[in-house]
Amino acid sequence: MLWQIDPAHSSINFSVRHMMISKVRGQFKNFSGTVGFDAENPANTTVEIEIDVNSIFTDEEQRDDHLRSPDFFDAANYPVATFQSTRVEQIDSETGKLYGNLTIKGVTKEVVLDVAYGGTAVTPWGTQAAGFSATTSLNRKEWGLNWTQALETGGFVVGDKIKLDIELELVKQPEAETA
Repeated sequence: MLWQIDPAHSSINFSVRHMMISKVRGQFKNFSGTVGFDAENPANTTVEIEIDVNSIFTDEEQRDDHLRSPDFFDAANYPVATFQSTRVEQIDSETGKLYGNLTIKGVTKEVVLDVAYGGTAVTPWGTQAAGFSATTSLNRKEWGLNWTQALETGGFVVGDKIKLDIELELVKQPEAETA
């Protein structure tokens, strides 16, 4: 069953250590994708997501511009990051692990997301919706997001570990008519 991401009720958020003493949070405002959600056999579920790297938002314009630059995402040359699932490991009726390939700046690496199923509901408009939450941690340098600067007190301006928090609300798509 094909489901589409509802961007008005979904988010892709991240956090990273700043100067070793605090966290900076941000999000990607524009993304799209489909999920082949199989409620009867979750292991058959597939996920495809495209993220508009230029939509990065940390509520600080200068930082956002730096993140779009070749020091980080190089959005002019790599405007889209993608995720393509490879398998699902169901843990219980509400949790699982989603394995897939994350491509950033032309570099593809496997990632594992811890996923929680929020359930399904019929919307006031008569469509069917499903909710999922997912988290993972990444080492940004594995995708060539290498920029940082040493601090005179020790440590670095930007931490290597990125935490992703994803909330997806999906809308079930009508099944294609068969001839």
